Amino acid sequence: MKHQIRFIFFFFSLCLSLVSGLAIAGFDEGLAAVEKGNFAKALREFRPLATQGNADAQLYLGTLYSTGLGVQQDHREAMKWYRLAADQGNINAQNMMGALYTEGKGVQQDYNEAVKWYRLAADQGGDLAMFYLGVMYDNGKGVPQDYKEAAKWYRLAADQGNAWAQNDLGRMYYSGQGVPQDYKEAAKWLRLAADQGNASAQKNLGLMYDNGKGVPQDYKEAAKWYRLAADQGNAWAQNNLGWMYHNR
Repeated sequence: MKHQIRFIFFFFSLCLSLVSGLAIAGFDEGLAAVEKGNFAKALREFRPLATQGNADAQLYLGTLYSTGLGVQQDHREAMKWYRLAADQGNINAQNMMGALYTEGKGVQQDYNEAVKWYRLAADQGGDLAMFYLGVMYDNGKGVPQDYKEAAKWYRLAADQGNAWAQNDLGRMYYSGQGVPQDYKEAAKWLRLAADQGNASAQKNLGLMYDNGKGVPQDYKEAAKWYRLAADQGNAWAQNNLGWMYHNR
């Protein structure tokens, strides 16, 4: 897979995006413990609620197990709690079910099952699920490889501001996969993702300035974007920036 699931990213992004206004005893205490990094306390607060059937608590409990924060890492246990929440329609739990099936963590790797869960979340409007569904079509995992279908899902996620999808949609416009080749359109989507700090998009946008594709050739601008990506550890950007220092 081109894209690795980053469980800790999911965990903290869920903390920020969870529906507000929940006034359930223990839940707010669990969130506060997460924000303070007291994951053992969070586990104690979420477990009773999860056992009682609270889908959001089940989601958080699953994520604590999947990350090994406050408890020994246990992907099987994580999957148990994610499934309970996902069966209640929790979109983030459905995303995580797809992620675990994609990577074969806690369950046998099963791309078909991953696609099923991503699709359920995507049908609810989840941009992450739309993005990962695009990835599955892009790579032919669990579905026939179909660049046009991949581009469709990338666009749906990109329109919601998903930087990973914007980067991949830009990449597809650059190469003409699933969409007509259009360097200007590629640059547009890459810039949207790059402005959000996506390192891959920053590297790709630097490459477009380096080669004058979709934008005027501008080595200074290329170096700027390479540097932003390089500072995030992007090896391609580091290599390209080093090459520019050596040759220009």
